[in-house]
Amino acid sequence: MKIQFKHNGITVFESSLYRTTTTIIELGESILIIDPNWLPIEIEYLQNYITLNYNDHQKYLLFTHSDFDHILGYGAFPGAKVIASVAFVKNENKNEILDQILEFDRKYYISRNYPIVYPATDIVIEKDYYSYSIENFECIFFNAPGHSKDGLFMIIPEKNLWVAGDYLSNIEIPLIDDNFESYTTTLKKAMEIFTEFSDVHILIQGHGDITKERAEIQQRIENDTSYLKMLKKYSLNPNQIDLIELEKFVLKYANNTELLDANKNNIRQLK
Repeated sequence: MKIQFKHNGITVFESSLYRTTTTIIELGESILIIDPNWLPIEIEYLQNYITLNYNDHQKYLLFTHSDFDHILGYGAFPGAKVIASVAFVKNENKNEILDQILEFDRKYYISRNYPIVYPATDIVIEKDYYSYSIENFECIFFNAPGHSKDGLFMIIPEKNLWVAGDYLSNIEIPLIDDNFESYTTTLKKAMEIFTEFSDVHILIQGHGDITKERAEIQQRIENDTSYLKMLKKYSLNPNQIDLIELEKFVLKYANNTELLDANKNNIRQLK
């Protein structure tokens, strides 16, 4: 499994699938594991890495949201204390999410040596600015709906770190699987967080490249905000000129025509 970034007790791993990230953060005699994924060999790599480097540490698991690709590694880390949002806990589609994991595994003949179950949450994040300390490290959480109903942001000031889940990617447009207005509000919140936590300069997103530059964090917020404005404009008055401009903007994220299909899904969401 590729290690994309390693510094100051923060290690970001990158899956071969969709460039999905898993993060392990050293917090004193504890570690925080974020969204362990995808393939069994990648999960095993994470397990071996933890055994080699953090075998005696207390384990925590943070799930930034409940999309199946972000929770499918849960069963590989028994005994870890789970952190997730209250909406994650109350999710009414738990069985559907588990079925997505099982269908993925069936499709690709994948066998896992751990159970596929929906995560049981120990530490429930109910509101913005929810503070939870692991050892002497304060973790500050914010609800981030829009992509999914149960998204979370996390700031660790002492690490100058922002974990954004499936927001603020450099290779994906905003994927509106929940609600357009909620996504817009979350991006406004993102800019407020960016302004308030002026020392935070490391951003870890769910897919793509992390950044260590504040200027790029701001640019990602602005790019996603611009995309949503163009999307809204087109949805209110569909026309070929605006569609061409919107698709040109989409392909600035990555020269990947799959993003055009994602854009079509977003358009359908707004109808």
